[in-house]
Amino acid sequence: MALVALFETENMTYDSYATVLRRLAAAGAAAPAGRMHHTCYGDPSRLRVVDVFDTQENFAAFGQVLQPILDDVGVRLRPPILQPVHNIIRG
Repeated sequence: MALVALFETENMTYDSYATVLRRLAAAGAAAPAGRMHHTCYGDPSRLRVVDVFDTQENFAAFGQVLQPILDDVGVRLRPPILQPVHNIIRG
């Protein structure tokens, strides 16, 4: 079952977000398996991210790549809010 993950950060800026994206691309995880949607939004000093993954397993595998990058860049996350997806409408 698909799940939505809301990541609230304490300090992610446009620059640190761009750095994380570059590091994910370098790690071969710019488009991780199972990610169906990605949005970054919010206060420029505390950006938020919403991802939708097809399975908990694919989400967890991405987290194994993402977390060390966030730690290295200095981005502090609150625990993600995870919810099962009821419906997705595209377009």
